[in-house]
Amino acid sequence: MTAQSVYSVCPHDCPDTCSAITTVEDGRAVAFVANPDHAITRGWLCAKVNDYLAHACHPERLRYPLRRTGHKGGAPEWKRISWGEAMGEISERWGEIIDRHGAEAILPYSYSGTLGLVQMDVCNTRFWNRLGASRLIRAICGSACEFAVGATLGGRHSVPYHHVLDSEMLIIWGSNPVSTGPHLMPFIRKAHRRGCEVVVVDPRRSRTARGADLHLAPRPGSDAALALGMARVIVDRGLHAPDWLRSHAFGWERLEQRLDEYPLEGVAKITGVDAGVIEEVAIRYATRKPSLIKFADGINRNRNGGQTVRALCALPAITGQYGVRGAGICYSTSDYFNWSHAALHHREGCPAPGRKINMNRLGAALTGEVTDPPVMSLYVFGANPIASSPNAALIAEGLMRQDLFTVVHELFVTDTADYADIVLPATSQLEHTDLHRGYGHTVLAYNQAAIPPLDECKSNWETLGLIATAMGFVEPWLHQTADEIIDEMITETAAHVPELKGINLNRLKREGAVPLALDDEVPYADLQFRTPSGKVQLYCQSLAERFGVDPLPAWTESPDAASPPSGYDSDEALELLSPAPHHFVSSSFANQDQLARREGAPTLQLHPQDAKSRGIASGDRVEVINSRGSFKLEARVSEDVIPGVAVTYKGFWAKQNGGRNVNWTTSDTLADLAGQSTFHTNRVWVNKIEGRRVT
Repeated sequence: MTAQSVYSVCPHDCPDTCSAITTVEDGRAVAFVANPDHAITRGWLCAKVNDYLAHACHPERLRYPLRRTGHKGGAPEWKRISWGEAMGEISERWGEIIDRHGAEAILPYSYSGTLGLVQMDVCNTRFWNRLGASRLIRAICGSACEFAVGATLGGRHSVPYHHVLDSEMLIIWGSNPVSTGPHLMPFIRKAHRRGCEVVVVDPRRSRTARGADLHLAPRPGSDAALALGMARVIVDRGLHAPDWLRSHAFGWERLEQRLDEYPLEGVAKITGVDAGVIEEVAIRYATRKPSLIKFADGINRNRNGGQTVRALCALPAITGQYGVRGAGICYSTSDYFNWSHAALHHREGCPAPGRKINMNRLGAALTGEVTDPPVMSLYVFGANPIASSPNAALIAEGLMRQDLFTVVHELFVTDTADYADIVLPATSQLEHTDLHRGYGHTVLAYNQAAIPPLDECKSNWETLGLIATAMGFVEPWLHQTADEIIDEMITETAAHVPELKGINLNRLKREGAVPLALDDEVPYADLQFRTPSGKVQLYCQSLAERFGVDPLPAWTESPDAASPPSGYDSDEALELLSPAPHHFVSSSFANQDQLARREGAPTLQLHPQDAKSRGIASGDRVEVINSRGSFKLEARVSEDVIPGVAVTYKGFWAKQNGGRNVNWTTSDTLADLAGQSTFHTNRVWVNKIEGRRVT
C-alpha cells in the first residue's frame, strides 16, 4: 500500500487560510494535517478543521441529486434522480422563466461556504454573466469595513501577523481572534509576554478578552464615539502628530473641529465606559508606540458600522502611525492585488449586466420588494441563508412560494435545502481543485483534489458547466478545467500585478503555498495612499455623494426599529449580539456531532441584573422575541456580558433548535455604507418559559 501526500487548503471563511496535507491510500483520505512549513499555519489547525475528515466523510453527506415530492411545507420528502434529469428540469424551468420574465428573474445566492478562486469567485461571475441573471450584492459580512478602509486608506493592506511582535500596544477592537483567526494568537501571546500591552474592546468578555490586560465593554454600536472620544483626549493632551497630519492626511482640520463634539464625559455617557478608563487608554495608545489596532468584520454589523471603521482608521493617522512597523491597523490583506477583471468575468458576448439585489434583503426580495421582474428562481450554493441570513422568518416565507423554483447545491440537506425543489450534491475540499488567497496574510495556496468525488457529487464549477451545457452555452470559458482557470487567471493578472512575479501554476503545484512578491511588508511604508488625495482621507466627500453619510467619521445614534410584542414594555428591551461560535464557521460544521458537543446547545447569556429582573436563572428555558420573530433556548447568567445586552452565538441550524435560530429576530435593515448587514443592531425582549428548566 503506497501513501500519497497531497497539498490541501482550508476552504472556510477565516483570515488564516491554512495549508494542510492530505494523506491518501488506495483512493481514500486517511489523514488531514496542518502543513508544518506554511508561514502562518505552522503545523497546527483550529478546533473547527482539525478533524476535517469527519466533515468530508460524514455519513449524512448528500450523494445523489434529489427532487422534492409534494408541496412545500412540513418535512420534505425526496426522490433520487439522475444528473441528466436534474439538468433537464433546471434548463426547462429556467427557459420558461426567461421566456416569460427575462433572465433577471433568476437569482444566484452564494457566499463563502467554500472559498477559492474557482469554486467561489469564478462561480459567482462567468455563468451568471452569460445567463444575464440578477446580480447579488454580497454584503452580508464586511462590505462596510471594506468600503470604509478603502475610502480612508485607498485599500486593504493589513500588517503581517508577525509585526505584532514589534508592537508596544495592541487594541483588539470588536474582534475575537482566539475563535475567528487563531493563527494570529501565538504572535499576540509572544508579544504580550515581551511586554506589549493588550486591550480588548468588546461588549462581552470573549475568549480573547479573558487574556487581555484590560477589557473595555462599550454599549453595542457606540464604538465610533469611543474612538472619536479617544482622539479628542489625544489632541487635548497634545499627543497627536500635527506635522504628520499636515503632510499625509486630507481633512485633518475639519476632523479636529469635529472632535469638539466628543468631550470625554459625553463619550462616557454614550458608551457606558468610565471616562477615566477612556482617557487612560487614549494616552497609552498615543505614547506606547508603535501601537496597533486589530479589528475584523464583526465591528461593522450595525447601523453605523462604516463610520465606526472610519473612526478606527483615523486613530493611527492622528498619532502618525501609518507606515511604521508594528503600528497602523490589522484588518485585511485583500487589496494587495486584484484578479484580472476581464479574465474573471469573461463578459464577451454576454447580455447587459442584470439588476442588483442585496443578499441581506433576500426575504424582502422573495416576498414582493422586487417585482420587475419578480424573483422566480433561486440557485443557492456555498450558503445557507435560512440559518445565516437576517430576518430568516421572511426568507422562509419567500421560500414557501409554490411558484418559486429553488435549486440548492450542497454537501448536506441544510435548513435552506429543506425548501428546495432540486437538491444537488456538492464536493468537499478534498474532492476538487482550487486556488486560495488568505485575507489575513499574503500567501497563495493550491488545493489539489486528493480523492475522487463521493458517489455523484460535483464541484460548484463542474455543476455550473453542466447547467451551461443544458442551456446551450458553448463558450469555452464556461467549460475550462479548474487548472486551466487558475493558469489563465494568474497569467492575465501577473501582466499588470508585480506581486505575482515568479508565481505560476506549476510552481504552486510543486510547492503548495507561495508568498506574494512584496517590495516592503510594512503597509504604506512609502506613505503613499491610493486615495484621490494620495493621503489618508479623513474627509471623504464621495461618501456623502454615494451614500448620503457624513464625509467625516461620526457617531450617530441609530437604534433598531423592532417594536415590543404585545404585553412587553419598550424599556424592557435588550440589545442582542450574535457573534461567531468557537467550533463553527457560520453554519458550517454545526451538524458535525463532535463539534456540536464541544460547542454545546445554543444559550442566551444574560447579565445577572437583567436575569434577576426577569426572574431567570441559568438553565431556564427562555423565549427571545421581537416584531420580526422569536426563538427559544437555554439561559446562562453571566457577568461576561454588560447590563442591557444579551449574547447568543450564530451558526446553529434552525432545524436543530426547534425550527428557529437567532436570525428569526435579526434585522434586514442595511447599514450606513455599502449595503452592509446589521445583525448586531437587534432589539429583543426575553421571557422565561414557565415550568421549563434544562438540568
